[in-house]
Amino acid sequence: MKLPNQKFWKGKKVLVTGHTGFKGGWLCMLLNIMGCKVSGYALNPIGNNNFFNTVNIKKILQNDFRKNIGDLQKLDISVKKSKPEIIFHLAAQSSVIQSFKHSHDTIVSNILGTANILEVIKKNKFIKSAVLITTDKVYQNYKYRKFFDENSQLGGDDIYSGSKACCELLAHSYRKSFIAKSKSNIATVRAGNCFGGGDWTPERIVKDILENFYSNKVLTLRNPEATRPWQHVIEPLIGYLLLAEKLYSKKGSHFSEPWNFGPSIKQNMKVKKLANLFKIKLNSQSKILINKKNKKFNNKKIDIFESKHLNINSKKTYKKLKWKPKLSIDKSVQMTVDWYKAFKLKKNLFNFTNNQINDYLKLGIK
Repeated sequence: MKLPNQKFWKGKKVLVTGHTGFKGGWLCMLLNIMGCKVSGYALNPIGNNNFFNTVNIKKILQNDFRKNIGDLQKLDISVKKSKPEIIFHLAAQSSVIQSFKHSHDTIVSNILGTANILEVIKKNKFIKSAVLITTDKVYQNYKYRKFFDENSQLGGDDIYSGSKACCELLAHSYRKSFIAKSKSNIATVRAGNCFGGGDWTPERIVKDILENFYSNKVLTLRNPEATRPWQHVIEPLIGYLLLAEKLYSKKGSHFSEPWNFGPSIKQNMKVKKLANLFKIKLNSQSKILINKKNKKFNNKKIDIFESKHLNINSKKTYKKLKWKPKLSIDKSVQMTVDWYKAFKLKKNLFNFTNNQINDYLKLGIK
């Protein structure tokens, strides 16, 4: 597998929106290892336990902007102050379930936030490359099993998925109308289900697994037969850097399009099988129960649309970017368990996370 070019990244000014989140925090750590000057733009992290504060991401940032992505004026001022050459846009409301509870907030954060980033890219010529992170849920997922490639139909039966599909259309429109005429290049990326150390995002399956199994409590699964393209968070992040390099190059316009970042078909796994793998790694005595009852919001039952199968085809990415996942699902689970054990033992999580990233980078050169 090809690795990011550290000579390219050293000294580059990079802005990460959503840097206080799980995935954004891991990305900041990776960029810091690459030698970048990293700035972040996001709201405050959620909850008492969160990756940003636990790892102390703040100490590696050139600028730590705590503002709403929906405010174009504040975003533009922050971008002009930090002057990034490269932007990674991750700021979003990222929960399907929360999108049922906070539908309008999801639309504002995801759609308007993306429109604002695109406006900023259009206006500021110092931005050369931008990677906009959407989701593998942007596809119109019918009930039959199918592998989605970048040309598959967009859709979304829930507000989160639909909002991210809208972001894809917005990026395409801005690219054709404005950005293709400038010296900037943008691409959208659709990654499989990511997990890893430090993800305390509410209603995430791996968070629930770890919290219950670590304490030997009963784990309740709502959709145990669902198949997902699981991968450790570091895998797609490496790919995002490779893509940003290509977008920055003289032939960047050839890479200004959507990209899938998912594991091989063999990595796709049912939720209940993933839960059992974590149970073994943790040597937990917890029981696993099944509860398919609908969620309640404000004492009202709401149907949560969750596709039984979600599989993406990343062959284009494998071929054109020379990116390919290196970690087995077993190794990914073990790395996640090791991180949480380090947290419980109150180890230095900044150093521990750095070590996990560096160990991964060594895998790439073997």
